[in-house]
Amino acid sequence: MDIHTIILAGGKGTRMLSQKAKVLQSLGGRTMLNHVMTAANKISNKISVVVGFDKEGVEEEIKKIGINANTYLQKEQIGTADAVKTTLKDIDKNEKILILYGDVPLIKEETLEKLCNQESDLSILTTNLKNPTGYGRALKDKENNVLGIIEEKDADLEQKKIKEIFTGILVTKGGVLKNFIPEIDNNNSAKEFYLTDLIGIAHKNGFKINTLSSSNEETAGANNRIEQEELEKTLRIMKSEDLLKNGATLLDKSRVDVRGEVKMGSDCVIDVNVIFEGHVELGNNVEIGANTIICDTKIGDNTKILPFSHIDSSEIGAKCSIGPYARLREGSVIMDGARIGNFVETKKTSLGRHSKANHFTYLGDAEVGDEVNIGAGTITCNYDGVRKSKTIIEDGAFIGSNTSLVAPVKIGKKAIIGASSVITQNVKNGSLALTRAKQTEVKNYKSKK
Repeated sequence: MDIHTIILAGGKGTRMLSQKAKVLQSLGGRTMLNHVMTAANKISNKISVVVGFDKEGVEEEIKKIGINANTYLQKEQIGTADAVKTTLKDIDKNEKILILYGDVPLIKEETLEKLCNQESDLSILTTNLKNPTGYGRALKDKENNVLGIIEEKDADLEQKKIKEIFTGILVTKGGVLKNFIPEIDNNNSAKEFYLTDLIGIAHKNGFKINTLSSSNEETAGANNRIEQEELEKTLRIMKSEDLLKNGATLLDKSRVDVRGEVKMGSDCVIDVNVIFEGHVELGNNVEIGANTIICDTKIGDNTKILPFSHIDSSEIGAKCSIGPYARLREGSVIMDGARIGNFVETKKTSLGRHSKANHFTYLGDAEVGDEVNIGAGTITCNYDGVRKSKTIIEDGAFIGSNTSLVAPVKIGKKAIIGASSVITQNVKNGSLALTRAKQTEVKNYKSKK
């Protein structure tokens, strides 16, 4: 199905008390506009975005999102119908038009598909609210036919009792917009051109109007910081429930934050206060400890991530143990069966199979082989103030505690580095290397006063 989606994104959002456009406010680690454009892109072959306040900022965000879209400028924010009017010259009368809002970010692809698949001249998305104050009411006759939409400001007391509200989201043919948008006037209390008036005009002209009911959560918007925070809560629960539906065990779904996409195998267990960012893949039987952050990372089967770890742009194999308090930075590759312990940091480093760095260690720009033991307090000195250099530690080597390996340097297979050494030259296979000063003891020493 060919669908042209128009996203209205020109509002300032005065109550946000921000210098940025409302659609640029963050939700789940992405802008609200990003959420809406991503949903639209899944079902649309063409996207148009109406901009206004903070035009440059919104257009820059569209570039960052990376979804092709044409932009149209609404010079004055004088109503939603006026916003749509800016796009009419490029609308084909026979194409199906979906209208979305850049500040309604939780709308689901499945809901939009259902709306677009309805057989009618005009289909509108509605929802029922316990407290509909501030929203346009759906006016229907006794046979449940849609007659029009009345805005809160213009509604009488009886109309204000109606609980079914119009979300603003609709689908129609391009010809309906081209014919009737110019007929909409601003003869109302706000002196604005309401898109909602389109429904009444379409009804008077004999067009068939269908409704589709959606959840309150999907169609909720944010006009202030309180409502923005409520959307964060809603999104958090929605994402967590998706994980639960896919077989994950969450110890508290309200305290798991998915700010991107998570794919996981079976029987994964996620503790509290875990944050997923970007694209994360978990294998089978993966356990994620409390207060952990994982970003753009792939984790293999039967691996345990212990509490308070921070993992970014890394790849971790099967049957590994990471943490607690581990920091894996970009380019870290941890092979099957390896162990990263407490207060260990890695960056652009590969740690071989069944190798371990259990305590207080920094491994940067390093290539570590299989079955290597890295003692506590080891540092790969990878930066000399001008350039980064590589440290290579081959299979079976043993690095004593409190050791500095000054790159570029290579430690051979099964070599042993004595504790507290500063290694500046390559060490051959099977060798013992030490750079320890001789201990001296002064008997009966008395300090000078």
